[in-house]
Amino acid sequence: MQDSAPKALRLYLLRHARSGWALPGQRDFDRALDDVGYIDAERLAQTAADRGIHPERVLCSTAVRCRETAEPFFRTVSEDLDIRYIDALYSGPTTVYFDLIDAHRDLNSLMLVGHNPMIEQLLHQLIGDDAALEAFPYGYPPAGLSILDLPAVAPNDGAEFATLVSILLPSQ
Repeated sequence: MQDSAPKALRLYLLRHARSGWALPGQRDFDRALDDVGYIDAERLAQTAADRGIHPERVLCSTAVRCRETAEPFFRTVSEDLDIRYIDALYSGPTTVYFDLIDAHRDLNSLMLVGHNPMIEQLLHQLIGDDAALEAFPYGYPPAGLSILDLPAVAPNDGAEFATLVSILLPSQ
């Protein structure tokens, strides 16, 4: 019998890499990474692999630019990486992100690949405004990866509760 009680979780928050502008008639959902975005996604995945980052599961928005950001992790970190594509990460509010985190508390580590403003808002709610602004004074950058530790139980008062462990950027 598996214990379903919440446990500490290593959380990786990845904003998709830089994407191009929508072409005439193209849906926002279908926007692809631009040349810089492809390079940044590759660099970030290689840095993550070099540092031994191997999330137990990756939940990725189904938008093209998020899928193209997550794909290098599959090739570079591990072809055994469990990547699942979630439509709600494209247009859902931060509550969707929180619900997905809560639903995966049985894991040791989880990566969310999503969009701004949700990724940035989620970071602010998890670690607090001051810490988030110190980490990203100019906003959460494309291809930015935050590594956080979440305790087993969050405080009931709605206060920030996660610890920002590290930040990875493609330029590192």
